[in-house]
Amino acid sequence: MRVLVVEDQQKTASFIRKALEGERFAVDVCENGEDALAAALLTPYDGIVLDIMLPGCDGLSVLRQLREKENRTPVLLLSARGAVDERVEGLNAGADDYLPKPFVVAELVARVRALGRRGSEAKSTVLRVADLTLDTIHHRAHRGDKVFDLTAREFRLLEFLMRSNGRICGRMSIIEKVWDYHFDPGTNLVDVYIMRLREKIDEGFETKLLHTVRGVGYVLKAEA
Repeated sequence: MRVLVVEDQQKTASFIRKALEGERFAVDVCENGEDALAAALLTPYDGIVLDIMLPGCDGLSVLRQLREKENRTPVLLLSARGAVDERVEGLNAGADDYLPKPFVVAELVARVRALGRRGSEAKSTVLRVADLTLDTIHHRAHRGDKVFDLTAREFRLLEFLMRSNGRICGRMSIIEKVWDYHFDPGTNLVDVYIMRLREKIDEGFETKLLHTVRGVGYVLKAEA
């Protein structure tokens, strides 16, 4: 699960980051609303922990702009003020949950996990990248008129890459998401499956979709 933490107090941000990373979350941190908005629109996060009191563009403004741009990433609002009207305003702006400061770290982690489950339930069931389509309900994949026969693991790998459309996926993130391993098995497992998948979805097509970023990982996108 990849989470964006938006908090201008460095001590609090560091505390939240360590707590989430201790539970094996991938965490990015922004200290202001402008950077947070740019990051949230660029990266497909599974959840956002968003402080309301931010310099410049405040948390509620960030939230409203995300929802106006049809970004449905689940959001947990944080605020030192626990007034009921502020909670209502946040929820009406599109927040999924609200946690007043000070908070217990175990509760924050539990709420972020709940955001992830909620986001998974809301994810699209039909994914598209260029002319490649993946139906996650009926487990069908095709590109143009060509239908692919994928193994369960190949299907899971393709789904992960398509949900990360345009974002580079490192070996470790693939291992964690596709194989549920939290360690590197030290083999060429990922490379072998990437090769098999590339042969199926790119072979015979002029535009290649699955690209290797040498030394970093792999990315699925229409551009070379």
